Amino acid sequence: MNRHYEMLIDGHFVGGPCDYAVGKLVVSSPFDGRHVGTAAEGGWDEMNAALNAATGCFRAFRDSAVEERAQVLLRTAELVRERESELAELMVAEIGKPRPLAVGEIRRTALTFELAARECLSFRVEPIDISYDSRATGFAAKVGRFPVGPVLGIVPYNWPLNLAAHKIGPALAVGCPIVVKPSNQAPLSTLALVRLLHEAGTMPGSVNAVVCVSAIAQKAALDPRVKKLSFTGSPGVGWKLKELLPAKRVTLELGGDAFAIVHEDAGDLDAIAAKLVAGSFGYAGQVCISVQHLLVHRIHFEALLSKMVELVRRVPYGDPSLVELCGPLISVEAADRVRAWISEAVTAGARVVAQSEALVGSDAASLVPPTLMTGVPASVKLGCEEVFGPVVDLIPYDTLDEAIGRVNSSQYGIHCGAFTQSREVAERLFQELEVAGVVINENPTFRLDVMPYGGVKRSGFGREGVPYAMEEMTELKSLVAGSI
Repeated sequence: MNRHYEMLIDGHFVGGPCDYAVGKLVVSSPFDGRHVGTAAEGGWDEMNAALNAATGCFRAFRDSAVEERAQVLLRTAELVRERESELAELMVAEIGKPRPLAVGEIRRTALTFELAARECLSFRVEPIDISYDSRATGFAAKVGRFPVGPVLGIVPYNWPLNLAAHKIGPALAVGCPIVVKPSNQAPLSTLALVRLLHEAGTMPGSVNAVVCVSAIAQKAALDPRVKKLSFTGSPGVGWKLKELLPAKRVTLELGGDAFAIVHEDAGDLDAIAAKLVAGSFGYAGQVCISVQHLLVHRIHFEALLSKMVELVRRVPYGDPSLVELCGPLISVEAADRVRAWISEAVTAGARVVAQSEALVGSDAASLVPPTLMTGVPASVKLGCEEVFGPVVDLIPYDTLDEAIGRVNSSQYGIHCGAFTQSREVAERLFQELEVAGVVINENPTFRLDVMPYGGVKRSGFGREGVPYAMEEMTELKSLVAGSI
């Protein structure tokens, strides 16, 4: 593999391998540093052209038939499935995602586009019953949602296909042109997806993709041609953008330090432990709803700890082309940060109770073995910040009030998982946990794309999930008509 990927602007691919007027971004494997490929990298001229293209096609795209847009979305889903092997190979090389997880993301991406097509066809003007008010006699009313205009979608490295689809699919469904800014750590995968959208027949200008530095992306976000920003990334960058854009529509999907609760009536601890290993160490923990803190009722604490120790020691990690769950961090710098956070916690009194001993393939500086800890103080980074790495800490609790209080003390709040056989406990968690989603008898990583997704507190602003993103990209408008 050593391919070059171009940007897409107004229906044209820009920055070919022999186009020396456009910069080239070199992408290397996070595992072994080998050359993966290059991506065309634009400056303001390319971003400006993309914004012009999105603005220029808005009226025609907004007024295009929903059936046509739905067909493009369905054809994109077909192409994603047809290219599964090629896309998976690219993701393994570019971002170190183990192949089974890469394939899972690709299949989910196809489902996301199909869901957007379905929602597109049902997103219609609806009548309003106004007969309750005598003033409405002789009047009829209806309400509809109308696209706000060009969208800027900023995509992270960890889900370069599916999180791009969660911005592109809803935008196309409602008739909003979009400019996609891929992650500079994973531009190839997102550009490969954009090429498939082009092959599927998107209207020129309706989907554009520009690889650029952060300063250019910020300038684009501030540009009045952009009517809506959809950002997935770090809280520091996201909240800065929100502060700069007080009057603009913004959706922020940011970080988290997700909890899972194992209550006293949890059930089969062996099955739960196996689930928790997958939820903690999948893609080396580089998922914003990976299990970072595991709250365990004291009656189960020692038993679950023992089971987790044995499982963690045997979790294969290493070469992403060979393992199924845990590969490298996205960079050596990211791995160094995780190791530093572990050391800080140990210095403050925490204990590493298990690390994987099952290295697959050669060692690499970007690898951190799956790590199980206890006694992590809430004051250290591992206790209160998002680790985004393969580390989980076990915390005992005595009462449900105590567990709820610990979750709610976090500055983040996307999903919380909980294992319980009690409907009453599940309902109480739903009512009282300060998170955007509660998942019962499964990891907090469980997500269905038809559901709202986002976070509270520092974890985000607004919601994604296809139908909810469509709402965020549209404006409600009502029509009341009386007889003359």
